[in-house]
Amino acid sequence: MASSDLEQLCSHINEKIGHIKKTLSLRNCGQEPTLKTILNKIGDEIIVVNELLNKLELEIQFQEQTNSSLKELYESLEEDYKDVEHLKENIPPHLPQVTVTKNFFLILLSLKKMSPLSQGVNVADVDPEEPVKVKEPAPTKKPPKEQRTIKEMLFITSDEFNGIPAYMKSRLTYCQINDVIKEINKAVVSKYKILYQPKKSMNSVTRNLYHRFIDEETKDTKGHYFIVEADIKEFTALKVDKRFHVILNILRHCRRLSEVRGGGLTRYVIT
Repeated sequence: MASSDLEQLCSHINEKIGHIKKTLSLRNCGQEPTLKTILNKIGDEIIVVNELLNKLELEIQFQEQTNSSLKELYESLEEDYKDVEHLKENIPPHLPQVTVTKNFFLILLSLKKMSPLSQGVNVADVDPEEPVKVKEPAPTKKPPKEQRTIKEMLFITSDEFNGIPAYMKSRLTYCQINDVIKEINKAVVSKYKILYQPKKSMNSVTRNLYHRFIDEETKDTKGHYFIVEADIKEFTALKVDKRFHVILNILRHCRRLSEVRGGGLTRYVIT
């Protein structure tokens, strides 16, 4: 046996002997009445510390679960925020503008009172105790008795757009289709304003258009609003080309218009 191995063996045996001596010493201490009381107190304190450690472990697990839930909530809110920002930056131009009403402003004030830390409502300079000064809309004038409501085509919704077959809409976008609807409505309104206009106030150009409109009517279009391609060219800047007819086909699919043919003309009836 090498000397180094012998030294390691001796060191190991001496270490074991030291442990045995400490154990016997502690055993003897436990037999003494004065030390036995102290050891019992130490044991009780160890039990209390162990219970506290168990509670701390449970609290750490709870906080980890809460942290994980908050992280998921944050990621979800971040995605919603990106969606809202995308919608805000891509609002279709044909949608009506939303105006802030007095009731909406009062709601914002109440939200401020309920949650002073909220930063989403910019009403810091307004005293909620003072009456809110909101400019009331001017009363609308009573429409003339002869004024009539002209039916316009409804815009395509996003659900309807998604339901259009891919082969039909090709590369056309939601906004492009609704832009054409906007122009068609412009032509319809322009046409029927002339039809409802008193004949005495018409000039020669308007009178010629009026007679053309009358000549284009048939028994099938009676009581309906319709236009022809000549009206598109007369009142809008749209090109009556292949793309235009593809969009008309989509509008027929979405039941926004129907066709009435006759006399060499195709009449597009608003449905």
